[in-house]
Amino acid sequence: MTRTEEPPLRIGELGRRVGLNPKTIRYYEQVGLLPEPERSGSNYRLYQAADVERLRFIKGVRQLGLSLGEIAEILALRERGAPPCSYVSERLERRAEAIDRQIAQLVQLKDALTELRRRARRLPPRTPAADGYCHILEHRAR
Repeated sequence: MTRTEEPPLRIGELGRRVGLNPKTIRYYEQVGLLPEPERSGSNYRLYQAADVERLRFIKGVRQLGLSLGEIAEILALRERGAPPCSYVSERLERRAEAIDRQIAQLVQLKDALTELRRRARRLPPRTPAADGYCHILEHRAR
């Protein structure tokens, strides 16, 4: 090992450095996002600086909402020497469109809840009926 190389990391230290649970790291290995690491004589997983960077990349892309399958494709394209940027651009566009749809659905839900709260304030309180659940919600269902 040269002076510039860091010593290998065990899974707990790797997890602390990248902010991931060791179970998540093992899962990423299992599904092929992270290469299987070398093992120590005691069979501990030993990770290198490249694993730290790869996991930081994966974590960052997950925070953008890309799926593990999409991340696997990005990594595979890179490993084949193909630039993944056009694939990434297309996926980001799809993700943004999905978020736009979710926002529209959430706005509709908020509007419905606001209206239901407004109606609920006007309805008189009732004791539970044997044949009903909550008159506020039942009123909405009609």
